Amino acid sequence: MSLSLKSDSASMLTVGNKQYHYFSLARAAKKLGDGSKLPKSLKVLLENLLRHIDGTSVVEQDLQAIIDWQKKGHADREIAYRPARVLMQDFTGVPAVVDLAAMREAVKSLGGNVEQVNPLSPVDLVIDHSVMVDEFATQSAFGENVEIEMKRNHERYLFLRWGQKAFNRFRVVPPGTGICHQVNLEYLGKAVWYEQIDGQLYAYPDTLVGTDSHTTMINGLGVLGWGVGGIEAEAAMLGQPVSMLIPDVVGFKLTGKLSEGITATDLVLTVTQMLRKHGVVGKFVEFYGDGLADLPLADRATIANMSPEYGATCGFFPIDDITLSYMRLTGRSDDEVALVEAYSKEQGLWRHVGDEPIFTSTLELDMSTVESSLAGPKRPQDRVELSQVPKAFRGAVELEVNKKEKNAQPTVKYQNKTFELTDGAVVIAAITSCTNTSNPSVLMAAGLLAKKAVEKGLMRQPWVKTSLAPGSKVVTDYLAVAGLTPYLDKLGFNLVGYGCTTCIGNSGPLPEPIEDAIKQTDLTVGAVLSGNRNFEGRIHPLVKTNWLASPPLVVAYALAGNMNINLKNEPLGVDKQGNDVYLKDIWPSSVEIAQAVQQVKTDMFRKEYNAVFDGDEAWRALEVESSSTYHWQADSTYIRHPPFFEGMSVQPAPIKDIHGANILAILGDSVTTDHISPAGNIKKESPAGRYLQEHGVAVADFNSYGSRRGNHEVMMRGTFANIRIRNEMVPGVEGGYTLHIPTGQQMAIYDAAMLYQQDKRPLAIIAGKEYGSGSSRDWAAKGTNLLGVRVVIAESYERIHRSNLIGMGVVPLEFKDGESRKTLGLKGDERIDVNGLQSLVPGQDIVVKITYGNGEVKDVTMRCRIDTSTEMDYYRHGGILHYVIRQMLH
Repeated sequence: MSLSLKSDSASMLTVGNKQYHYFSLARAAKKLGDGSKLPKSLKVLLENLLRHIDGTSVVEQDLQAIIDWQKKGHADREIAYRPARVLMQDFTGVPAVVDLAAMREAVKSLGGNVEQVNPLSPVDLVIDHSVMVDEFATQSAFGENVEIEMKRNHERYLFLRWGQKAFNRFRVVPPGTGICHQVNLEYLGKAVWYEQIDGQLYAYPDTLVGTDSHTTMINGLGVLGWGVGGIEAEAAMLGQPVSMLIPDVVGFKLTGKLSEGITATDLVLTVTQMLRKHGVVGKFVEFYGDGLADLPLADRATIANMSPEYGATCGFFPIDDITLSYMRLTGRSDDEVALVEAYSKEQGLWRHVGDEPIFTSTLELDMSTVESSLAGPKRPQDRVELSQVPKAFRGAVELEVNKKEKNAQPTVKYQNKTFELTDGAVVIAAITSCTNTSNPSVLMAAGLLAKKAVEKGLMRQPWVKTSLAPGSKVVTDYLAVAGLTPYLDKLGFNLVGYGCTTCIGNSGPLPEPIEDAIKQTDLTVGAVLSGNRNFEGRIHPLVKTNWLASPPLVVAYALAGNMNINLKNEPLGVDKQGNDVYLKDIWPSSVEIAQAVQQVKTDMFRKEYNAVFDGDEAWRALEVESSSTYHWQADSTYIRHPPFFEGMSVQPAPIKDIHGANILAILGDSVTTDHISPAGNIKKESPAGRYLQEHGVAVADFNSYGSRRGNHEVMMRGTFANIRIRNEMVPGVEGGYTLHIPTGQQMAIYDAAMLYQQDKRPLAIIAGKEYGSGSSRDWAAKGTNLLGVRVVIAESYERIHRSNLIGMGVVPLEFKDGESRKTLGLKGDERIDVNGLQSLVPGQDIVVKITYGNGEVKDVTMRCRIDTSTEMDYYRHGGILHYVIRQMLH
């Protein structure tokens, strides 16, 4: 029955002189019913199911459920989604390749064929997370930073080169090329995928999952894709479907146009705030409305990029003429563009004027009402109008962290200048991150503002560390052609690298006199960046408030040098004649920006992407041997053989109930994967720092946690070690500390976990709302597992982290009916029992026994957040990769 639906929908499409096989949604509708009012993102899922229908993992009822979704804008059904490809960045890519190498070892030890461990879907890994801003504000900064990057990461890059040779369908974009999302948008993404299957050419929607949560940026090109943990991505590349519930889809209607002086960044911060308030976690967001007709694709990509910040699985923009124009601009072939148009129209995926699909719920924004904004001091959804920034800074809770009496403002001598450093000083101003550096209009605006500022004689303040880290080489090409590079350089926004840099915590050290001054009187200073993440402790350990802003505002704050200045009506500085200069005096007009954007040409994209996989001389000089299994180096502090498959058997062992689990940490609301997962700098006195020193690594060579993700010994020591994390078991203390209950001693979370492991005691984590929001860091789950945590109990979860916990064999439970750690009076000295795990079914309520420190016992009903039968299979096998290995052996 199911297979006849597939054969009945088989069709042919002629485009130019080529014929493509495809599976027609219109033909399928004759049997399933009309699906024309479905959101276009669900039509992509429908086609995916139709193409993979096999009577087992995908059945006709799955497709029928999507058609019937139109009745209520909701469906309670699990489906198996198979994306066309996988995208990785190197921070998550290295541990993924480590896992693949370890899986080959496990398969070998269990008597299987190691060649079975190979990607079945195309995988592109872009090395973009490793460059740090060590050198800045000089013409040589880029070259020096790349040289330092190659030295720091030599061992990791050799490992990736091995992976490139050892695994099929695995390509690596070398360092110094661009950010994975921008490379994906400008080059890798096709909108409509095509490939030869059994000698026939097939066309279908381009879909993907990526190991970075901002994979959603490609949604701006009409490509359905979102971020998953590295664990899920590995399973997807090995042929496992992504198990998911048919999502609710929130429609976001855009009307009108942005007003003069308002940027795409201001728009996305407004959208983020609105959608966070609406509540879209675990849902698709699809943009519609006639405002899309004038919304450039780069602006769409900026909005789609920040889907994780508003909490959605994706932020989808349907294909239309603007999509085609962008594809032509970025050098896609005429045949590809013609296929995208013909296929999208044939399948009902094309956006038409007046489209009003059925949605679960809707919001609407008239873009003419958007105002100039920043977001901060620590969450992307906390939008602040430009005029209110000083008030928001003064009201920031970060100022309450240390209310001790401050000394006089320190006097600093740096680069032949003497100045006072004050609370509110902007010490980092960074044009960084895929969010905005893929958008020519905001980058040209930054260049034009710099030009006007220099012409008036303005300069950046000497305490501001400035940087420009574009998402692709095309950016520096068009800034140069527009004649704007010299002005950005003059203000210290010299090129520092092509990579994520400041947005992921690779801001590098501040000048020593600045760092000393901040420490001296515990100053509360700020960073302004054009990124998408500003969580606590992420940007720089000494910077307590972080603000997201458009690239031109980043330049403006470098000139002003302080968050307490109201840029709306206070001067930035004085001109050559001593007259006050205001932001409005140097803000470029929309006409000026549009004229500059016209300098962006197709040949720039073709030139830069023609040799995208080649790399520079240093990359090409990396020589590795060809071998099907990796030769692990016993003395390596970067790449270690992980212990996940030690003692693994061909058949899974029965699940054991959890008895007498100690609580390792009690955490509050909005604890992000930045708080949980090791990220940023490694402190000398931390457990990870101690480990590295014991293994002969000098402090200067620690590198970052991200660069050492291939070493589980470092990563487990850095789990829950964020300098801003607050464990309620040790009130008033910041950082990764807990109370070891048997001894009553306060210690590092890692040290306590190891003591519990010696006593063979399982562990639990208790948390509030939105546990695990933020980046798709697989080590947030891997580290949790290695510390001995078997259960996490939270008020609610973000999608990726919940899935990753299950993928690592940790059961996520959720408080019910308004209960929480507070209503239950949890202090941390309780013991937790969870019974009935062997007979667990998805979404089941389960009784948890809590034994309080005083002996009182309370039975609490909680909801198991293993949501699908596939997730249950993963949990029963002890993790997703164990499941995959056993599937290979049968």
